[in-house]
Amino acid sequence: MNEFPVTLPGARAPTLMWAHEHDVEPAALQQLRNIAALPWVEGLRVMPDVHLGKGATVGSVIAMRDAVSPNAVGVDIGCGMIGVRTSLTADDLPDDLGPLRSAIEAAVPVGWKGHAEPVDLARLRPVSDRAHTSETLRGADAFWDRFTGLHGRVSDLEGRVRRQLGTLGGGNHFIELCVDETGQVWLQLHSGSRNIGKTLAEQHVAIAKRLPHNDGLVDRDLAVFLGGTPEMDAYLTDLRWAQEYAARSRAVMMALVVDVVRTHLAAAAPTFDEAVNVHQNYVATETVDGTELVVTRKGAIRAGTGELGLIPGSMGTGSYVVRGLGNPASYWSASHGAGRRMSRTAARKRFTAADLAAQTAGVECRKDEGVVDEIPGAYKDLDAVVAAQSDLVEIVARLTTLLCVKG
Repeated sequence: MNEFPVTLPGARAPTLMWAHEHDVEPAALQQLRNIAALPWVEGLRVMPDVHLGKGATVGSVIAMRDAVSPNAVGVDIGCGMIGVRTSLTADDLPDDLGPLRSAIEAAVPVGWKGHAEPVDLARLRPVSDRAHTSETLRGADAFWDRFTGLHGRVSDLEGRVRRQLGTLGGGNHFIELCVDETGQVWLQLHSGSRNIGKTLAEQHVAIAKRLPHNDGLVDRDLAVFLGGTPEMDAYLTDLRWAQEYAARSRAVMMALVVDVVRTHLAAAAPTFDEAVNVHQNYVATETVDGTELVVTRKGAIRAGTGELGLIPGSMGTGSYVVRGLGNPASYWSASHGAGRRMSRTAARKRFTAADLAAQTAGVECRKDEGVVDEIPGAYKDLDAVVAAQSDLVEIVARLTTLLCVKG
């Protein structure tokens, strides 16, 4: 029987954790208590990948009454995962995956890079051969028409934003080729809303901090907008656009990666299932105990009954495909990954490129100083994180990483 959830002592609002207090860094525990102390918070749920974040803790699910805190979503609005099962098996793959990784890196800009020109969506082939049209093509014109309605000084960024659609970014974002326990090949990637999401989020955080109802908060980074106000309406308008941008960007990247795989492994005539595309940093209005509340998930996924999700580890440690059990105790949520156990600065001080090479042995990936902060040793144990939430999700597949692209 699962030993979780446990309650967080000293929290004003009801706070349930799928992690033991002694396994969470003290600063993150204080951050959770700060969140629970907000007068608008009805409840807080803490996932097993919990760790310190900006304002709100990563791995937190917050239910508020008529209020929302931009930092309870984070600056990478709509960050999430997309995964596709293929018809390929491990036997179809070449011994040397280096050329395939190079081809993916040529098709999908990583790090600070963008496409030289916006991706021509009309020329993208649908990921799934059973689909008549790619989801990236549906409503594209109407989506971009909404850009002019975004708030703040972003109008001069449109060219850059269009070129960054379908690009990976850096940090913990990745593209992977994996195999499950049966040898079936999966493609998956993790990305967000790039610079536009960060810009919009930071603009709204600055506005929230200036509102008088946020005076006296224990942490100004937890400033909120109140329901029925122009400020909250403006934030939600921008947030919904950025969430959609992030989901579209993942779909574009997956289409580009699938095209590379089709070309490089043409002899195997690969086919591809429908994609699973899930958010990790987002806002939704949901009914909790009969009351409509604003629910933010920061570093968490929705795990409603039967809903598919992806829970990745770090580069080289694989991932889980899961199906939600619809547990209302967690606000129908699960973790978004393994979660960091040390900061990037601490990881760079502790580990070397040689350590990275050792910990990613057998994986086709970068093994240089530039990505040492993403070393598996800087993350929590993925298997333990998934085991802690056995009442939240059931395992569909355990994926082993063979190739990983990092920015």
